[in-house]
Amino acid sequence: MNTNTRLLAATFVLIIGIALGAGNGHAQLATGDPAPPFSLTDAGGKVYDLATTKDRPLIILFYFDVDSRPSQEGLLSLNQFASQHKEADLTVWAITLSPKEKIIQFAAQSKLTFPVLLDTGKVSDLYGARVVLPTVCVIGPDLKVLDNIQGGGKTGELMLTRLAERELQRRQTALARALSDAAIKKNPDDVKARTVKGYAALRAGNVKEAEETFTKLAHQGGKSGAVGKEGLAAVYAKKGQQQEALQFAQEVERAAPDRSYAHVIKGDILYAQGKKQEAEGEYQKATQKGDTEVYLKPVGYNQLGRMYANAGKYDKARGLFDQAVAIDPYYVEGTTNKGRTFEKEGNWEKALESYRQAMTRDKADTFAAVLAKNAQEMVTIQRDAEQKKRMDQLIKDLAERFRSQKKVPETKAEDTWTSRPMILSFVDFQEKGGLSERDGFITVLTTQLADQLNASGRLQVVERVLVERLLEELNLGSSELADPETALKLGKVLAAKLIGTGALFYLPDSTLLSLRLIDTETSTIPLVRNKPLASSGAVEKDLFEIDRDILKTVIAKYPLRGFVVKAAADQVMINLGAKQGVVMGTKFEALEEQQPVTYKGKVLQGEPRAFAELEVVKVEPDFSYAKVVKQERGPKTDDKVQEKTEAQP
Repeated sequence: MNTNTRLLAATFVLIIGIALGAGNGHAQLATGDPAPPFSLTDAGGKVYDLATTKDRPLIILFYFDVDSRPSQEGLLSLNQFASQHKEADLTVWAITLSPKEKIIQFAAQSKLTFPVLLDTGKVSDLYGARVVLPTVCVIGPDLKVLDNIQGGGKTGELMLTRLAERELQRRQTALARALSDAAIKKNPDDVKARTVKGYAALRAGNVKEAEETFTKLAHQGGKSGAVGKEGLAAVYAKKGQQQEALQFAQEVERAAPDRSYAHVIKGDILYAQGKKQEAEGEYQKATQKGDTEVYLKPVGYNQLGRMYANAGKYDKARGLFDQAVAIDPYYVEGTTNKGRTFEKEGNWEKALESYRQAMTRDKADTFAAVLAKNAQEMVTIQRDAEQKKRMDQLIKDLAERFRSQKKVPETKAEDTWTSRPMILSFVDFQEKGGLSERDGFITVLTTQLADQLNASGRLQVVERVLVERLLEELNLGSSELADPETALKLGKVLAAKLIGTGALFYLPDSTLLSLRLIDTETSTIPLVRNKPLASSGAVEKDLFEIDRDILKTVIAKYPLRGFVVKAAADQVMINLGAKQGVVMGTKFEALEEQQPVTYKGKVLQGEPRAFAELEVVKVEPDFSYAKVVKQERGPKTDDKVQEKTEAQP
């Protein structure tokens, strides 16, 4: 090649480099780069500053030309997705160099649901979006660039697929599926889009659809076939067909040795089989191999971190959780798991910091919200010297009572009829089966359940902080608490009439909660409940049903009992109030003893007979007022009253 030819070639490369770059000398933005700050206005003069979006999980900047058909198509597609999936909280800003008059006309015709911002060129240059349009910049947590996609046509398909992947990372499965379907419609051979669709279906619980999607991929052979078989391994693992899942995972290893998620699937199966050492080996392999989708890659790091955390190797665990979140900033599982390691070390401030970080990634994450609430309570106690001193002394007193096997002091009263406050304590829930992706499920469940039961007014649940501090002081582990006598002794020390205990079983297709209520005075078991929980972790509906079961059991087995203190023509005062569990609308029956019957020298006493029905209309802490709904005779002082058992929630 002569000198002139080389010079022409170099000049051509330079021109192409400038054309594909950010224009005006700005380098192309890459994944992980900070998004350049800017402030622009729409046609109406409203100001939009990128800095104000720092707490939003995902921002899409769509740079377009109003006269460009690919620009219009891409923008209208985004508008359709944003309109149909408002639950996904999509933040989209359209940015253009086009004239203001054309933009006003286009926005009116297209009925866009997001703003169109006018740029004079500076912002488009910062984002490399002057020459090639449309340009889509996807910005994630901490205003870091996730994707920078330029052009229409094939690049438009890439935009849809990338957005589908990001939405799957954010656990927006419906939107991920819609985006992947749109990409597949443009290109039926788009393997990445079909893979997203399969995993979106699997995470949404549509196992049949996921299996069909991955089966079609598996038949293609080559790398696409390996991706499909890996998806089928996940499907069969979800269905509990472990042998089939392992077989597909092994086929993936042979066909595509660098695929990593197959090792996570194998690790989960081995862990559930009790082969923890072999499981750890598979998780390690998953972290060492690089070929997998971004929404699957962090799971191997997380599962290995969970194993280290369970073994008390908290520093190593945190390092792995950090790696998982570095790969996928939306992976809140790793962030909350990191918080749990700090919690177990007693570093509540660091734990709270992790939980709050998770909440910025996903405001709807129940795990993070509940764990943050508990951590905040502990931080408050630790910062308040007097409160901490009182708590420490209470724990010491309770621990001494437990060790000396003394009963909680009770006032021996002649009144054996009047109900005492109904107190419940949750103690020693075990985790069994597989290795869940998230630590703290039991804490979340019992905390939410306690909040619901306390809100009912019928029960008082012992604070979780108190129970955990006492267990720590007594150095009682799972093996000791597995002894029913120990659990009952603990319940009595906490002055609890009932203790709730049981286990969480992590099954391939679901999580099973096994709950038992035990009477600490009689050792009877008034309630046994086995309840499959939602696999997504959104267990509010399940907990509501369990809450109802507990309340129904308490009302049926332990109806409130008291006496009429004084009576008027249409209203009576009862010696039971909010402390005992009376709430507005509680119904009572006024009772009178039956005359005993003597038969063959034996005195037979019948059940008391109801002669009036009462309904509570006002509640004080220690007493309440009830109106007389119906009566055979008027209630009078010292008449017994008992809650109507059919008055169930």
